[in-house]
Amino acid sequence: MCIIYAKSNPVESLKEHTDELLRQYEKLRNAYGIYIQNERVWELLKIAIHYHDAGKVYGPFQQRISDVIGIPYKAKTEAQKYLPHNYLSPFFLPLEKLSLTRFERKVLIQAIAYHHERDHELNFEELREAIELDLVKKQDLVRSHLEIPVPDQIKLSNRVFREMEKRIVYDEEKIDEYLFYVLVKGLLHRIDHAASGHIDIEVGIEENIGERAVQFILEKGSSLRDVQLFAKEQQGKNAIIVAQTGMGKTEAALLWIGNQKAFFTLPLRVSINALFDRVFEQMGFEQAGLLHSTSSNYLDETGKENWEVIYDQSKNFASKLLFTTIDQILKFPFKYRGYEKLYATMAYSVVVIDEIQAYEPKIVAVLIKALEMIKQIGGRFLIMTATLPTLYVEALESRGVIKKEDYVFQTFVNDDIRHRIAIYDQPMSDYYERIAESGKKKKVLVIVNTVKQAVEVYSKLCKLTDQVSLLHSMFIQEDRSILEEAIKAFDKDRNQSGIWVTTQLVEASIDIDFDELYTEVATLDSLFQRFGRCYRRRLLDHDNPNIFIFTKDASGIGYIYDQEIVLKSIEALSLFHEKLIKEKEKVELVANLYKRESLKNTKFLKEFDHAMRAIDSITDHELTNKEAQNILRDIQAVLAIPRKIFDEYEYLFDQLAQCEDRYERMKLRKEIERKTVSITKARARGNTSPILKTYRSSNGKEYPLLPYIEILDLDYDFDKKTKKGTGVSLTPSLSPFV
Repeated sequence: MCIIYAKSNPVESLKEHTDELLRQYEKLRNAYGIYIQNERVWELLKIAIHYHDAGKVYGPFQQRISDVIGIPYKAKTEAQKYLPHNYLSPFFLPLEKLSLTRFERKVLIQAIAYHHERDHELNFEELREAIELDLVKKQDLVRSHLEIPVPDQIKLSNRVFREMEKRIVYDEEKIDEYLFYVLVKGLLHRIDHAASGHIDIEVGIEENIGERAVQFILEKGSSLRDVQLFAKEQQGKNAIIVAQTGMGKTEAALLWIGNQKAFFTLPLRVSINALFDRVFEQMGFEQAGLLHSTSSNYLDETGKENWEVIYDQSKNFASKLLFTTIDQILKFPFKYRGYEKLYATMAYSVVVIDEIQAYEPKIVAVLIKALEMIKQIGGRFLIMTATLPTLYVEALESRGVIKKEDYVFQTFVNDDIRHRIAIYDQPMSDYYERIAESGKKKKVLVIVNTVKQAVEVYSKLCKLTDQVSLLHSMFIQEDRSILEEAIKAFDKDRNQSGIWVTTQLVEASIDIDFDELYTEVATLDSLFQRFGRCYRRRLLDHDNPNIFIFTKDASGIGYIYDQEIVLKSIEALSLFHEKLIKEKEKVELVANLYKRESLKNTKFLKEFDHAMRAIDSITDHELTNKEAQNILRDIQAVLAIPRKIFDEYEYLFDQLAQCEDRYERMKLRKEIERKTVSITKARARGNTSPILKTYRSSNGKEYPLLPYIEILDLDYDFDKKTKKGTGVSLTPSLSPFV
């Protein structure tokens, strides 16, 4: 019998590939079928699996794959034009024998036809030619190879073509039918990708992170705190929990997750890395995964055994508990081509959104839409935060995402006092000498709003003391990692004193506890995050201010922070000048500041409302996956290597150009990427140049080497031995940001 080939690396027949999909189907259904109780979803999904790749029997496809494998293709075909196999596969469905409703027929045909999203447009004449010249002779081959029934005659049916052509999209009046389609198509995507990658669709199915978290807490000699007990009791419910810093929010979230498949999101990669390490290493939960734009580098650098396996499981969403950024998993509100894969996964998953207030209002609009869609398809969510803008709760309520009968909302704050604040209508520069003097005996943290300002403050303080260090986002990746480890080591050594100048990079990303904080004014929520880096793990033990806020000539107001909200923040905080501020008061101040009524006519509210309207009007399948991800990241940046660094390590590029081993090439790319910095397009404009190096591919053609990296023609300053330097030198004409 003639073999139908499905894959070339490794070589795999269509029967072998389909059998692997069926194995993954059983694994998924046995693990999480209880959460998708519509039996017809599973029945249509199984049919779709049997037929999804039947179109690979098409002659030009078999010719192409045989050439790659190196096996002569013996069958004859008159068809010459290569067509995507997914458009051909539905014609092998024995529709008359399947007892389908009209809608189920449409779902099955479209799930198969679009299980790969192609730029190649559906074309009736191309399909007609492929069927008449090739497929009409292949039904017996498909029947015998896959051991499935197929029509006696393969013909171009206008009905099948019409069912393929007019795609199923979101329809509020037919929401149940829409979600049925999403589940069949999306789960087919998941299963096909798992089978193609030879990775289990789900791992750690029996593991319970909630039990592991309880064990971890008890082993440390602690007991469950109120917020943790509450979260544990709310398993299976949508929840919003507001809790102050230091109450054990992370463990609370893990207790809420319990035995569920979960996605745990945070705003910053460095925070995600730290939390992943804590759960993976300290708690020993090896079914945790890590997924963000540089997670493969991090897993490799930190010496995780089998890091490639962890990464592969993570990028295929197989991990029982996945720590990730929102751009990786909550982009389905954009309804990009193929979004059903992620959205269907939410039907049997729970999602934790940590520190929602840290996102820009237009990003929160996407998150709110994502939560709405998650609830519709049967998933659940937990919002965990230290401060919660009331506007977001109002939006969730108005859209029916949270209702009294199906969610819980609880605030956990105590009367602990960690901060006494002082507010000065003066520039920070008036206090440089005081900061320098204080840094001789204490751990002093200085936070400003822009990189440019951070460099300026650092340079001025360096003239007053040698006990000062600088951390911001404009260091290359490997140097920034050095600095992040250095500030954490500085924090742990209680005998050390000195000054660290930073940007808001440290607000929610680095677990440090300094004695004093000097900060430029910002919005309340951002300021309170900064407060959390001072007296983080202890109560205030003296009568002097430990937080100093400077409102005059603050950088970044108007383009990083909304000027109107900053003014309202100053007004609210002025009542606390040289006074203690309780944790409860911080929560209340943020809640009041971000009420819709309080935000009337602000740029913040206009941006949020505009984004909500825009995300509601998204048309299905217009965007690509990459376009959706870029919008959610709000990417306006390029990856660049400073000229000084490029000259020093040019040999790595030359090695990459000559290297043929796939694994070695990956290692070289990672090493090069660690020497880059992400820089805004506005700042890069006129200061970058392309890398004029090429490599020769296996087909003999020359291609640009690493075209996504540019050379940055700006000065760069950092000494790895002393861990001192200012990073990328920004020109005065360019607009700085963190």
